[in-house]
Amino acid sequence: MTKTTLSRRHLLAGASATAAASFVASARPAAAKAPLLKSQAPAFYRFNVEVGDVALECTSCGSGIPVVLLANAGCSVGYFDYLAGMLATRGLQAVSINMRGVAGSRGSLDGTTLHDLAGDVAGVIEAIGCGPAHLVGHAFGNRIARCLAVDQPPLVRSVTLLAAGGLIGPPTPVGTPFRNAKQSKMNGSDCVTVLGARWLSPASDPKILERVECWPAIFIAHLATSRNVPLEQWWSGGDAPLLAIQGLDDEVAPPGNGHALRERVGERVRIVDLPRAGHFLLLEQPEAVVQAVSEFLGVGAASDRSHRNDTKGTRHEKSC
Repeated sequence: MTKTTLSRRHLLAGASATAAASFVASARPAAAKAPLLKSQAPAFYRFNVEVGDVALECTSCGSGIPVVLLANAGCSVGYFDYLAGMLATRGLQAVSINMRGVAGSRGSLDGTTLHDLAGDVAGVIEAIGCGPAHLVGHAFGNRIARCLAVDQPPLVRSVTLLAAGGLIGPPTPVGTPFRNAKQSKMNGSDCVTVLGARWLSPASDPKILERVECWPAIFIAHLATSRNVPLEQWWSGGDAPLLAIQGLDDEVAPPGNGHALRERVGERVRIVDLPRAGHFLLLEQPEAVVQAVSEFLGVGAASDRSHRNDTKGTRHEKSC
C-alpha cells in the first residue's frame, strides 16, 4: 500500500477569505447579486499530502462530506475558489488538489499515466479520512475523476464533469497552442489571447481568466498521461452517479460528449447544457454551475436537506 501522509501548513483565514470574496466578484456576471462579505466568506486552509514520492498541495474549505475539486491540465486550482466557497457555505468540505507539477505540487510525470494521477487523488481522500468523496473535475480534471471512479469505486460517491471531453475531440489537438509558449507560467487570459487556446465562448471576455494559472509544459505533460490509456478504462466513470455540465460553445470538449456518455451508460448520467459558455464554463456561468452542482449533491435551495449527499446510498461517515 502506498504510504500517505498529511501535513497542515498554515491557515489562510483573513487574507484568503478576502481573496475568495474578491474572486466571487470577478467571476460573476455584472448583473449578479453582491459577493460574499469578508465576514461571510469561509476560511481556506492549505496543506500538503505526500503519496509515496509525490507531494500534493491542497486547499480545504468548510466541513462535512468532502467534495474534491480537480482543475484542468497544467492549471492550479485557484479558479475553483468561488465554487469551493459556495459548497462550503452549504455544509460540504471542498478540497482542491494541485496535481503533479502545478504550483507547489511535486512528482515525476515521466512515464506517468492517468491511473497514477487518479492514485494521487485517492491518496488525498484517504489522508483526509472523511470517507468517500464527491469528485468535481474540470476539463482534464474530470478524466482523472472518472479514472478514479473506475479504479477505486469505494472512494467515490459521485462524479461531476465540467466540460466532459474524451470521445468527440476538437479539430486541432488541444495541446498544439501550448507548444508555442515562451513562458513557463501564464495566466488564462494570455493562453487565449496570445496562444490561441479555445477556452471561451465568443460571448465571454478573456479577462475572466486572468486569475487562472497555467504551466504550458505541464499542460502538455498532463495530457500525455492519458494518451496510451484506453478510453474504456476511464470514460464511463465506473458505476458512480454522473453529472455532466457542458458549455454549448465549447470547442475543446464539444457538448456531444455528454450526450454520447448518456446514450452509453443511461440514466446514471444527468446532463446540463449551458448557453453562452465554452470550455471554462465555471467562470463564464458561475452561478449556473453552482446551482447545478449543488442540486446534484443535494444541497441546493430546493433540495431536501435530510437526504443531502445521498447519491450512493448509506455509507459509514466520519465527522469532518
